[in-house]
Amino acid sequence: MKQLIIKTILALGLVVNVAYAQLSVKNLRVEMLNNPEGIDVVNPRLSWQSASQTRGDFQKSYRVIVASTQEKLDKNIGDLWDTETINSSQSIHVYYAGKPLKGKTNAYWKVQVTSYSGQTSWSATGTWSMGILHYVDWKGRWIGLDELMPWDIQALHARLSARYFRKEFEAKKTIKQAKAYIMGLGLYELHINGEKVGNHVLAPSPTDYDENVKYNTFDVTRQLQNGKNAVGIVLGNGRFYAMRQVAKPYKVKTFGFPKALLNIEILYTDGSKEVIATDDSWKVTADGPIRANNEYDGEEYDATKELTGWNKIGYNDATWRKPEQVQNANGNYEAQMNEPMVIKDSVFVKTITRLRGDTFILDMGQNMVGWLQLKQLKGTRGQTVKLRFAETLQKDGSLYTANLRDAHVTDLYTLKGDANGEQWEPSFIYHGFRYVEITNFPGTPVKEQFVGKVVYDDLDNIGSVATSNNTLNRIFKNAWWGISGNYKGMPVDCPQRNERQPWLGDRTIGAYGESFLFDNAKLYAKWIDDIGYAQRADGSIPDVAPIFWRYFGDNVTWPGTYITVTDMLYRQFGDTKTLTAHYPKMKLWMNYMHGKYLNNEGLITKDKYGDWCVPPESLEMIHSQDPKRKTDGMLIASGNFCHMLNLMSDFAKVLGYENDIKDFQQKRDAIKTAFNKRFYNAEKGYYDNNTVTANILPLMFGLVEEENKSTLMLNVADKILNENKGHISTGVIGTQWLMRSLSQNGYENIAYKIASNTTYPSWGYMAENGATTIWELWNGNTADPKMNSGNHVMLLGDLLIWYFEHLAGIKNDESGVAFKKITMKPTFTEGLETTSGNYKSPYGEIKSAWLNQKKLFTWDITVPFNSEATVYLPTTNIKAIKEGKKPLVENNGYKIIGKANGQTILSVGSGTYSFTISK
Repeated sequence: MKQLIIKTILALGLVVNVAYAQLSVKNLRVEMLNNPEGIDVVNPRLSWQSASQTRGDFQKSYRVIVASTQEKLDKNIGDLWDTETINSSQSIHVYYAGKPLKGKTNAYWKVQVTSYSGQTSWSATGTWSMGILHYVDWKGRWIGLDELMPWDIQALHARLSARYFRKEFEAKKTIKQAKAYIMGLGLYELHINGEKVGNHVLAPSPTDYDENVKYNTFDVTRQLQNGKNAVGIVLGNGRFYAMRQVAKPYKVKTFGFPKALLNIEILYTDGSKEVIATDDSWKVTADGPIRANNEYDGEEYDATKELTGWNKIGYNDATWRKPEQVQNANGNYEAQMNEPMVIKDSVFVKTITRLRGDTFILDMGQNMVGWLQLKQLKGTRGQTVKLRFAETLQKDGSLYTANLRDAHVTDLYTLKGDANGEQWEPSFIYHGFRYVEITNFPGTPVKEQFVGKVVYDDLDNIGSVATSNNTLNRIFKNAWWGISGNYKGMPVDCPQRNERQPWLGDRTIGAYGESFLFDNAKLYAKWIDDIGYAQRADGSIPDVAPIFWRYFGDNVTWPGTYITVTDMLYRQFGDTKTLTAHYPKMKLWMNYMHGKYLNNEGLITKDKYGDWCVPPESLEMIHSQDPKRKTDGMLIASGNFCHMLNLMSDFAKVLGYENDIKDFQQKRDAIKTAFNKRFYNAEKGYYDNNTVTANILPLMFGLVEEENKSTLMLNVADKILNENKGHISTGVIGTQWLMRSLSQNGYENIAYKIASNTTYPSWGYMAENGATTIWELWNGNTADPKMNSGNHVMLLGDLLIWYFEHLAGIKNDESGVAFKKITMKPTFTEGLETTSGNYKSPYGEIKSAWLNQKKLFTWDITVPFNSEATVYLPTTNIKAIKEGKKPLVENNGYKIIGKANGQTILSVGSGTYSFTISK
């Protein structure tokens, strides 16, 4: 009996051990998307993640099976592709190499992973479907209504009512599957049998519609029914029918009246197919409830004009007219391969204050981007509620709107008089706001009647950092709100005034920091395409892309974003596809700039914006007029151009263009020599007029000779601590490199002081003065209202990169991409006791949480499966280090590889580790 018990315990222990060590395969992605519908990539990239409880485990091999049906996949029949066993650790961006994929077909796939610990596991099923791959395969015609209605106005504040289209049809057989493919320009909502299709809002993503047009695909099998069906489309204006098209026609690009092309392909159970397409058999009206929709000015909705049942079977559309068969969209038809905009969250009213009479002020408590939903309104038919939006209030409690310029940012809702109550929210606009002025509201408003809908691209949150410093935490939160709110199918500069443009310079380095917070790879890959489309034949790149504003400034720092964001996509996400596709265009731009703007000294002369928005000498000023605060434009242009040459040389190495490597390096070396000859003051040990920006740019771009670095950094430190009293003095360009330049060169305490300041100028000053996002100006609460947006991200610079790479110590190793190899090396500073950070890399989640006390240092880290890390522990006394309460020993998932600069360096495999150091 005793032996039986022992055998049973041993058996149970074995089972527990096997379960504990079990391998799992998850997070299957196609083109970095989750189970996408309607892609137009014929060799899509497949990725997956795995998890194992065995320390140091790694993927040894994989097998991918792709089938045309779920039934075949379940039987391991890869009629589209079966890789068999591939001995490789690759688990991201495996290119599909099976049978040619046909348009409008489905694919089902799974992957089997075997690890070095001997475990094997299959994933669950992943799917994707192909879109319409060829222009000629689109059926039907583009339809629209290319005229103004009597109530429309084509003026400075353009007013154009929404277009409503409908059609009824009969599905005479049993439906097996149905897919809808739609291009609705500028914005659309698709309805089937009374139900809106999908959760997309403000769809599709904006583009330069003369160059390319995005279509979306939906599985509508559930919405369709056997027998009669009704389909409806509502078209809003978006960027297509431009907001200020008559203001400056040479500057503002517009594309015409809204239009749509829809194909619904129905597959019946007998194998036959039918396509329902837009043509002149449809009906249209513009005399519906959405009387105007303008991104700058707001939406006007008249509920007395509602077309009740218009999107259902049996609606009487006798008064509707035939749509016009309008001109095709000019741009290439492309599947939208970036995530759509959706309602991501809700914000609820914090307070309601009566301003005067029937005018009330709502405070949402958070500067947000989206719109306000009204609920349970009970009032008189024809009564119009007016909503005006703003980011801040004046001293008397009224809205501060001077910084909105000529944007009206006003929504109007006219009640229909429903005794049961009415509910409404806009469809084709968004606002940037914290406060809402409500006028002519029926009764006294209460909090429960309003919901703030937060709208941005449907991106996963993939990283966060929290510290023991409350100011740093508040800044991080403000940054998150600012970044998310300015994702609108492209990264825009601001969400509130009459601008909202995708300025390149705002994201030169900002996109890098944002990539730690959001899974923004597809958004930025799409934006790189936008920039490529905007390039002129001679190589010139605009400052705004898509070019809704025609600004070709021919400077280095704004168009250079084309290269830096491509580098981010490659380094952070392993995206070589974007790099390969755009390398020729980037090279064209480099040659254009070098050929046109290289002067006799060997320097690049052209700069347009300087170190944009340095803290000015007066709190009321926008731009400084003090020469001591300004950095020479030629220094900025030449230094940044050298940086671009470095990146292009790296790209050429990745792609195998040996001749280009030599060319880029020679140009870079020549400019470096000219740069130092012109700008370096050897006697005083600084560059040009000794601004912080003038010094850190050459330092970070590799232009400073090794023997001059320490003196240069002493000048930077002296400038910050003494002249600037420990505060920031850089604008957009300098701030892109400031925090890293300090921490990488031994001045982490100064970096921390700058980051944690709460007095002007600083990010903390913004938070102390009520900001819940990031301002456009360091003095955004006092500057001239022409340019003091309360929600900009350009001044973040490299701050978020510093949070992750230096505070949390999570960094992609320079020898690899996409965090296959990780460097974990926090820079500790006086005054900061704890930091914890997490980041969901392409291989899985990385975690770092440290506590630095007088007598004890603790650090918990997690390295994902199929990755490895180089870990820097802050001591060379190995005897003082423990891992998991045991002395540091090798062969436990890590090994000691060296000591340097007061640190013990470990090579660490996947798993979770807990280090302690006794001081």
